[in-house]
Amino acid sequence: MTDTETQPMSEPIAGVILAGGLARRMGGGDKTLKPLHGRPILSFIIDRLRPQVDGLVLNANGDPARFAEFGLPVVADTIGDHAGPLAGILSGMRWAEKAVPEAHFIASVAGDTPFFPADLVAHLAEGCGRDEKTIALAASANGVHPVFGLWPIGLADELEAFLDSGVSGKILTFADRYFRLNVPFDHLDMKGEEVDPFFNINTPEDAERAEMVARFLGQDAESPASGDARE
Repeated sequence: MTDTETQPMSEPIAGVILAGGLARRMGGGDKTLKPLHGRPILSFIIDRLRPQVDGLVLNANGDPARFAEFGLPVVADTIGDHAGPLAGILSGMRWAEKAVPEAHFIASVAGDTPFFPADLVAHLAEGCGRDEKTIALAASANGVHPVFGLWPIGLADELEAFLDSGVSGKILTFADRYFRLNVPFDHLDMKGEEVDPFFNINTPEDAERAEMVARFLGQDAESPASGDARE
């Protein structure tokens, strides 16, 4: 699999960036706004995902003004009590129902994982055959990455009821209620060193490693609001 830029497909798919996590192990604040290679991590996420989808929203709680420079709509969780990534996926679905009404799926990505595949959405869609009864999740040699998935928007009501029930906020607990397909992705080859494309930044040590990956991929600093996709 080559890490090439992917254009949106004929049938629209919406995208949601899940930016609810706090950088407690990196000094607090929004992880997505921490610097990486001269610009916020979030700008890498946007550049990766925007070319792959037909509408893009940021899920984040609190004052949305702190994300104004990125030019994205921001939606908070519609379910309270810090319900986790599933609540963000639900908020993305509800946004897509109005903003991208032709879309039957929404792709979710984490806001602290800047090097996910540039063909993520196309590969997930191909893997599940765009079956609206199937949830497709990304996988690598390190296991399944539940935050990276393709979700039928038609499951929004069932997801809301699941979260309201308080049974669990875990993604796999909900996904395993349906037919769940794990779609494999290759690791990045950094001149003999393999890097999981779903490697996320949790600690200062992770941030140092991410700097090395960014340099290897040639992702230089640019305006976070430019909207350009760089590979």
